[in-house]
Amino acid sequence: MSTSARLYRVSFRNHDQIFEIYAREVSHGNLLGFVEIGKLVFGERSTVVVDPGEEKLKAQFDGVERFYLPVHSVIRIDEVSRQGPARVTDAGDSGKIMPFPLYPSGPRG
Repeated sequence: MSTSARLYRVSFRNHDQIFEIYAREVSHGNLLGFVEIGKLVFGERSTVVVDPGEEKLKAQFDGVERFYLPVHSVIRIDEVSRQGPARVTDAGDSGKIMPFPLYPSGPRG
């Protein structure tokens, strides 16, 4: 797979929701503690069926060329061979995902 054809599925937490999007560029970027996401890819299907969740995400990221995610919000980044639907799910129902702790729980000793 050539570099320009690489496709990544990026899952990240944003408030009480889990976003799953597809992008052609993912890197550590130049901002310490952030992951740089660029060249977002949304389904350009010519069928009559339209996924309202994906359309909402497409509208939310309209005009965004690249964005930066705090490392602690990233759940998973996969290099994939084909694209699936972009989606947003409610994180409140998923007790399996635990946010990375930002501060120690208290003094030791």
